[in-house]
Amino acid sequence: MLFAIPFPAIDPVLIELGPFAIRWYALAYIAGILLGWRLMRRLAALPPVAASAEQVDDFVTWAVLGVILGGRLGYVLFYQPDHYLSAPWEALYLWRGGMSFHGGATGVILAIILFCRSRGLDIRRFGDRLTAVTPIGLFFGRLANFINGELWGRVTDVPWAMVFPHAGPEPRHPSQLYQAFMEGICLFVLLQVIVRIPALRARKGFTAGAFLAGYGVARIIGELFRQPDAQLGFLWGGATMGQILSVPMILAGAALMLAARPEPVQRPVAA
Repeated sequence: MLFAIPFPAIDPVLIELGPFAIRWYALAYIAGILLGWRLMRRLAALPPVAASAEQVDDFVTWAVLGVILGGRLGYVLFYQPDHYLSAPWEALYLWRGGMSFHGGATGVILAIILFCRSRGLDIRRFGDRLTAVTPIGLFFGRLANFINGELWGRVTDVPWAMVFPHAGPEPRHPSQLYQAFMEGICLFVLLQVIVRIPALRARKGFTAGAFLAGYGVARIIGELFRQPDAQLGFLWGGATMGQILSVPMILAGAALMLAARPEPVQRPVAA
């Protein structure tokens, strides 16, 4: 057996009181939403203003619904359609896990469109500020995947390989940590730089496009180290489902950035 770093066996359940349990995965969602909400309140106020603080507060509920409903539906359609076709009621069993980022992203995009239309806000400008904080949730979500010992990497002999509890005796890439770094930290830093440059912030849709393209690239790279879902395996040309779903994101992101047109930057009027 190859040398491997012991997996830090952290209980996925933080606190359990009778039938009620607080899981790290749920806390990851809560942390991502709360921190993203607080930062977006500040980013939305940057000129040109995307929304008021109260409107950002109102959108939180829309975002949560978009993530949960879209993420679950995406998992059902993309990863286990045959199973849920035979037992469609099990799609409601959220406590069994199974969420798709691409489905959740689609749900949030739909929520942005409906919310902005109902409030008279600019969709692309609002989307720019929201996507700039989205990597916060991705970072915590990948850390929760690692704590749960799920979505592990492929077999490897690198010195930092780990043996995951439910993945057999072979040492594997801790791909959840790779993805937390690329999809969370690196993408967050990139978007914060972009959204804080007035000339780029004035280009409606540029930051959102950078998020879509950046996430797509990070996901495709991360999937090179991650073990494909057992029920799907490798698809066309050795690609994974995550890689295939990320290609349209890169194309859409590039199109948004190319189509972004500069707007006059609001400057303070001299007294």
